[in-house]
Amino acid sequence: MEVASHPSHSILCYKQSRLPSTSSLLPLFTQKGLTIGCSPRRRPILGKLSNSACHSVLCIPRKPVGISWCDVDAKEEFVRSYNDVRLHNQHKSSRHTVVHCGLVETGTPDEALPEVNMVSKVRGLCFYAITAFNAIYLFALMVVAHPFVLLLDRYRRRAQFFIAKIWATFALTPFLNIKFEGLENLPPPDVPAVYVSNHQSFLDIYVLLTIGRPYKFISKTSIFVIPIIGWAMFLLGVIPLKRMDSKSQLECLKRCIYLLKKGSSVFFFPEGTRSKDGKLGDFKKGAFSLAAKTNVPVVPITLIGTGKIMPVGKEGILNTGPVKVVIHKPIEGTDTETLRRESRNIIAEALNCQG
Repeated sequence: MEVASHPSHSILCYKQSRLPSTSSLLPLFTQKGLTIGCSPRRRPILGKLSNSACHSVLCIPRKPVGISWCDVDAKEEFVRSYNDVRLHNQHKSSRHTVVHCGLVETGTPDEALPEVNMVSKVRGLCFYAITAFNAIYLFALMVVAHPFVLLLDRYRRRAQFFIAKIWATFALTPFLNIKFEGLENLPPPDVPAVYVSNHQSFLDIYVLLTIGRPYKFISKTSIFVIPIIGWAMFLLGVIPLKRMDSKSQLECLKRCIYLLKKGSSVFFFPEGTRSKDGKLGDFKKGAFSLAAKTNVPVVPITLIGTGKIMPVGKEGILNTGPVKVVIHKPIEGTDTETLRRESRNIIAEALNCQG
């Protein structure tokens, strides 16, 4: 290891050498007979460097300490201007080399994490494989039954929703343990109502289908073009909606009012979108305005645990954990703001109780 410095210029230079001998003066830079070298008695300052850092130069600004480490020729100004440029250029590559060596030697402390993620990814693949397999033959059954459904039960479509319940149950049972609380609070299937719930995950639709009530969901129009799944939604009578389109929103509200008057129920996620942090968002007034205008009850439902099992933005994984569905008592009234406030308070309280 060679060391060169000048206290007045405040530059410290290190260079690794292949020569093990420290008994002679080893030159570092030579220009026209001017040599800057290191004292043979000086020990290396840097410790062991990895092989990738060998022969690299590291320049570190240093304040004067009043100690002379090296002998400098009389023509120091000329040598200093030459070496400043050279050391500055070498400093760039040397700095990155040393940092790289530190990373290699340190290693990654969380090497076990990819294994946990891999298990969740495999579970996710199995979930979608089972979902797709069941959807194929159950969709065929829905197609066969659809003419009879339109003839005998055009608005509620209970037969189609029964098939959808079987599909969701087959998809979730191998992976989730769903607990239901308050099933006695559900209105009879032939009583129209507005159901509202918090929204945490892509799994929420699957979980809600297992309840077995023929309520019409509201979904983005882009999902209807997905093979089998989108077609099944059409057979179920799911209401399409184009976001940020006022005309589509008006048509959606009209369709909901029409279905409620015909004895069918509708389902809303009043937050408008899935919660990314698990916290309950503000409720929009649309669902509660419908309930107030049509004089039907509002049934709040709290979903607990789905956001941790399949978080927003990570629909390809399926973690483990419990899922709980709490069905609260119906709320009746004609004031939109009161229905909105009471429904949100009930769901928020249930979420807080579960921690």
